[in-house]
Amino acid sequence: MTPIRTVLAAMLSLAFAGAAQAHPHVWVTMKTELVYAADGAVTGVRHAWSFDDMFSAFATQGLESKVKGEFTRDELKPLAKVNVESLKEYDFFTYATADGKKTELTDPLPEYWLDYKDQVLTLNFTLPFKKPVKAKELKVEVYDPSIFVDFTFNKEQPVQLVGAPAQCKLDTELPREMTFAEGQALSKIPADQQNTSMLWGAQFANKILVKCP
Repeated sequence: MTPIRTVLAAMLSLAFAGAAQAHPHVWVTMKTELVYAADGAVTGVRHAWSFDDMFSAFATQGLESKVKGEFTRDELKPLAKVNVESLKEYDFFTYATADGKKTELTDPLPEYWLDYKDQVLTLNFTLPFKKPVKAKELKVEVYDPSIFVDFTFNKEQPVQLVGAPAQCKLDTELPREMTFAEGQALSKIPADQQNTSMLWGAQFANKILVKCP
């Protein structure tokens, strides 16, 4: 497998045949949960990332299934493994700070999987914090520095706190709009090349903000 700048390197090797010739190449709609322990410390970030239908179609080409056009979690298990292993190189596009200090996340818990519904692939995984975190201000950002992958919160249910203290307040911040000039610059980068000259993806981060007493 040839390494390719992507959320899922193996899957993009299939998708390049018909991908649009401009950045971004992959669109992800995400639901996220912040998981808390009984003592009020946040222990992990639980993601559900749904990929665009075109990308999902390319990714599932050639996969064997008992029912045509449908895939079970078990049938998608090898692909899920490759996906999660590929994401590690990019820090799972998830970055956290607690009271202004960078906070490390570790490899996903073993219970991760891919779902396939309505012709869309959804990757489900949980990133534990290296150490449980108690903070007055927690910020989690999701973005691709090179904007190869575009992330968007699910409109109906973007983020939830699971088991958090009642006093904690949740907010989300959407990315700013890309300027015409920025869009033009990105569109000139060929599909088979990394965007290494304009690594300003952090400016377009989806932000989760939690304040606790």
